[in-house]
Amino acid sequence: MTVMARWRTRRRRIATTTVAALLTVTAAGVAQIATSSAAEAATPSAASPTVTGPVTGGKGVPVLGATAFDLGKVGYRQSEYFLAGSATAYQASGTLGSDGKWTVTPAATAPYTTRIVVNRPVDAKKFNGTVVVEWLNVSAGYDGAPDWTAAHNQLIRDGYAWVGVSAQAVGLNATKNADPDRYQALSHPGDSYSYDIFSQVGQAVRKSAGTVLGGLAPKKVLGDGESQSAFRLTTYVNAIHPLVNVYDGYLLHSRAGTASALSQAPERPDIAAPAVVRIRPDLAVPVLTFQTETDLPTGLLGYVDARQDDTNRFRLWEVAGTAHADAYTIGIGATDVGDGQGSVAAFNALRNPPTGAAGFSCAKPINAGEQQYVLQAAFSQLNRWVTTGQAPSKAPRLQIANNAYVLDANGNVKGGIRTPAVDAPVAKLSGLGQDTGSSPFCALFGTTVPFTPAQLHALYPSHGAFVAAWTKATTSAVNAGFILPADAKPLVAAAASSTVPE
Repeated sequence: MTVMARWRTRRRRIATTTVAALLTVTAAGVAQIATSSAAEAATPSAASPTVTGPVTGGKGVPVLGATAFDLGKVGYRQSEYFLAGSATAYQASGTLGSDGKWTVTPAATAPYTTRIVVNRPVDAKKFNGTVVVEWLNVSAGYDGAPDWTAAHNQLIRDGYAWVGVSAQAVGLNATKNADPDRYQALSHPGDSYSYDIFSQVGQAVRKSAGTVLGGLAPKKVLGDGESQSAFRLTTYVNAIHPLVNVYDGYLLHSRAGTASALSQAPERPDIAAPAVVRIRPDLAVPVLTFQTETDLPTGLLGYVDARQDDTNRFRLWEVAGTAHADAYTIGIGATDVGDGQGSVAAFNALRNPPTGAAGFSCAKPINAGEQQYVLQAAFSQLNRWVTTGQAPSKAPRLQIANNAYVLDANGNVKGGIRTPAVDAPVAKLSGLGQDTGSSPFCALFGTTVPFTPAQLHALYPSHGAFVAAWTKATTSAVNAGFILPADAKPLVAAAASSTVPE
């Protein structure tokens, strides 16, 4: 379902994409995988597609909901390429259990031509050696890049290359329809083949780096996806990774308790996942699962039933005060060039939260919980994990009793990863409580209820007292590893520029 009208302006496309991209509740099956003890960090074995490009023509720019500013202003270059080959669909061998220890085998092949969008440093010396490959989200009915939009400041700051993949048919077809002249060569055989397409893109990043990355030499390649894309990556990690070993680690952002189908009609038989799916315990590479308040409760995405303990290959981060989609990802992030103004806008959204974005409106002000800072730390710690072996910080779980969050005196949830937005609060933040509004996705946007002047003065007798509390909470989050030191300064500066408690 499309959240709002498509392709009118780039800005609208961004808001809409991220919105739906973020908010997905598709779900249905998941897949399987198996490989003895998956402990073999083997040589990548996926097929290598034919790469052509950079792509030009048509309307002149890639069709994609993501950041809207000129990447050249921050030392990056955007290019687009076509990848063509023969993709494999898979079938299950045995039962697909909740433990994720699935075994699958190749079932059929079909030709495809997809596209990737590449954002990379112009100066090769600034490349840090790691490529983030994001499974583009199609919940809006076309391709969106919610994690690039949310975490681009850190990815740019630290010199990552980023690749967005049109892995699913609906996104590819919408891209083609939006600019037929540019994309007439694209062809997708159906989502049963999406997993192998994602594998082949990762292989192309390694084997065809001279073209895809403009000569940059990748050392590590990370798989990433948010919402519906995380559902599909859950399947990919459990079922496909042990067969091909293409990616060095994964970030699963806002997944459900289940996962996506391994195979689906009409092109292949339906093979659904169990209602509860965990990450297989014998995986050879690290997985960091990043969850918001919206993602856990039964009746929504239901991840609470799929919780699992941290191990030497798995981390779960649950972030207090956050929602599946928020004010930064659907609006502020699109134009945030990392000069501090985005941080000011994000703080201001805590006090004056929007009810939506271009083309849609929810019944209540949406969540403004600033999860982007924690997501940036997640990318940084996952990269450290795959490059040095040092695992990310362990995080406390959000406190839940009787399928309801346990709240503190200010109405914010207890437990989980703490940020200044909940530990020096200026609003009640939740991943829940939203009525539908004009979009069925609004339920996933959570809510923000700004404190009254009386509430603020009761907490902070002066502006200096507030800034001190915010600074202390920021420092605690930095020390715990959940906010990067580079983000602490703009976070505190944004609070200092406010007039709280007035």
